[in-house]
Amino acid sequence: MKASNVWTIARRDFRSYFNTPVAYIILALFLAIMGYMFFNMLAYFNEQAMNYQTYNMGKAMSISEGVIRPLYGNMNVILLFFTPAITMRLFAEERKNQTIQLLMTAPVSLTDIVCGKFLSAVLFVAVMLGATLIYPAVVMIFGNPDVGTIATSLLGTFFLTCCLLATGILFSAMTENQIVAVFLTICVNFLLWIISWSAYSAGPVWSDVLMHLSLINHFMPFSQGIISTPDVIYFISFIFLGLFLTHRVLDSYRWR
Repeated sequence: MKASNVWTIARRDFRSYFNTPVAYIILALFLAIMGYMFFNMLAYFNEQAMNYQTYNMGKAMSISEGVIRPLYGNMNVILLFFTPAITMRLFAEERKNQTIQLLMTAPVSLTDIVCGKFLSAVLFVAVMLGATLIYPAVVMIFGNPDVGTIATSLLGTFFLTCCLLATGILFSAMTENQIVAVFLTICVNFLLWIISWSAYSAGPVWSDVLMHLSLINHFMPFSQGIISTPDVIYFISFIFLGLFLTHRVLDSYRWR
């Protein structure tokens, strides 16, 4: 793998996002939804704080518990449905336009191509997450949140979103139909999201397996301000597996 080739491909695909209205629509809708959620979470937290101070009703919550944690928890749910729109075109469009043959014969390795396109999607997600930094900034101006919780929640969201992208790029490589790629990505990611629900009715061995496979289960320590090595290894392994399978799919397409 050559870093310069990866960066060239990533930069080209990242720029192509903004050559169409799709990128602006995704950003606008994402920020509108997150802004609405943030406003309501903040309003609810203020109401709870006032009730506690005035009537000593309920339990006093920190702003990290009342706003930051649910904000990033809900952000992950929103990204679950937004990331397929980011990855759907990466390879599916190349296959549909019959330009994938040119890409395959370019003087770059298949690994460079896969990593470059994945990096372009990661950069787009970084722009989305960067735009949401205004919400913790507002909280820090008017409150005293735990900065560590903000940092780890953002890091956990980034890792989890990269996993969603890895699944999306795999299905984009498997079909030339972008709608099919979106549907398959949402279904598989959603299954990996809720797979831990079956852990409570499974046996002791399968319960541990299902909990380990759950995406959201590995995010929870990050939302509590904890960076756990097993969780980081899980996310990195998940991303590596998704990119490896994408490489194998494209390699098999090369010999058809």
